[in-house]
Amino acid sequence: MSLWTSLEPASATVDAGSSTTVRLRVRNTGDVVDEYRFEPVGPLAPWTTVEPATLRLYPGTTGAVELRFAPPRSPDATAGPNPYAVRITPTEHPEAVTVPEGNLTITPFTEVRAELVPPTVKGRFRGRPQLAVDNIGNTPLTASIGGSDNGDQLSYDIHPGSVQIEPGRAAFVKATLKPRRIIWFGAKEQRPFTLSVLRSGVDPLPVEGTYVQRGFLPRWLATFFGVLTALAVTFVMLWIAYKPGVSTGATEKVAAGATLTPSASPSLSPPPPPTAAATTPPAEPDSGDDGEDGGGGGDGGGPAATVTEKAPEDTAATAVRRLAEGDPGGRHVCYRAFVTGQGWQKPVCDGTMAGTVGSDAPIKALNIAVAGTGGSAANAFLHKDDSTDGKGQWSPSWTAVVADGEDNYVGSEEADDPYMLGFAVNVGTGQVCQTSRVHSFDWGEQGCAQQRPEFIFGGALENDRYLEAVKLTV
Repeated sequence: MSLWTSLEPASATVDAGSSTTVRLRVRNTGDVVDEYRFEPVGPLAPWTTVEPATLRLYPGTTGAVELRFAPPRSPDATAGPNPYAVRITPTEHPEAVTVPEGNLTITPFTEVRAELVPPTVKGRFRGRPQLAVDNIGNTPLTASIGGSDNGDQLSYDIHPGSVQIEPGRAAFVKATLKPRRIIWFGAKEQRPFTLSVLRSGVDPLPVEGTYVQRGFLPRWLATFFGVLTALAVTFVMLWIAYKPGVSTGATEKVAAGATLTPSASPSLSPPPPPTAAATTPPAEPDSGDDGEDGGGGGDGGGPAATVTEKAPEDTAATAVRRLAEGDPGGRHVCYRAFVTGQGWQKPVCDGTMAGTVGSDAPIKALNIAVAGTGGSAANAFLHKDDSTDGKGQWSPSWTAVVADGEDNYVGSEEADDPYMLGFAVNVGTGQVCQTSRVHSFDWGEQGCAQQRPEFIFGGALENDRYLEAVKLTV
């Protein structure tokens, strides 16, 4: 070999984000003038420079180049010993390549970033934020997560409670916030909270967020109950103060053969209220052949046979009409669900749940009817067997009912037809709101849309989910 090399020093140490140099000495032990090219190789090559890149030496002479190492302050600069090498290629004898090797130790550093997703959560009984923890240091990170707030107004359920994160990776921690006091009536309240990343020997890394707690019932309902209670108390007091006189219409039973003596001044009392039987019109009897004696044949006259008609199906339209009769001019929505394995449920109205929870039974169709909204229009988002993007598909067209009190159907109750992942609905006037529950998830937040052409969507788009239950209001 016509080349001698020496690294000074053979092992070096450098901080990530800083730089250091190593001298490489080279001697031409051959008998001709030669020029040598230097090329860094190995994992540290991107962060290594050689100055000068070439060196020309006469026989028996020695020269030197400097290797400069500048690893970045990032997870790519792995902490600990890292081998490196330099390929030296002679111009006169390119086949006689020499590769001296050394060792560079990169010192460890720790850097953590954390972010709340979303920073603000809303709910009546709980909030569910997520804490994203990023390890942007060059050593593995072990940390625990804790929660706190001023006044101890919230409780915290954090899963997992501790994390181990490799350099350049991230972990997501789920947190459930529960208020210690429920707001039954009134406006929403903001409750600031802090989730902290805790590490041994290091100050905690706090991440601040806000939980907006909503009232269970609106404030106007509390006012309504207060006024209703006051009116009830007033009515009872007036009834006690001005109790009307009531006389009985009952008379003593008279024995057979006795005579009744008329009263000189009979008392006047209001008749009793009509009973259910009195308000139901009697069935019309069958007429006889001559229309006079009603004998019905003259053979002894047994009672005529009657035929009972099958009661009509109770749909969303029949339910909303009953509400509209008792509340003319009011706004109502009634609906029912066709549940897999169960069939059509009974209709419910104005925010009551239709469907099931936790029974693994998808909704296949919905029947909707409205009052006071100028009709409705709806469409179903369905499971797609041959989906290539993980999403479902819409029904080919919307079903629209422009009149109040009429049935609107979306989806299909046929056994071979797909089940529903979600749905869209709108109304002719005012607004419509929905809250839906997707399988394996809790109830979502309520969403609302103004009159068409706006619409509100409920459910999921993912093809591996399905709609379990729904609540509608207008």
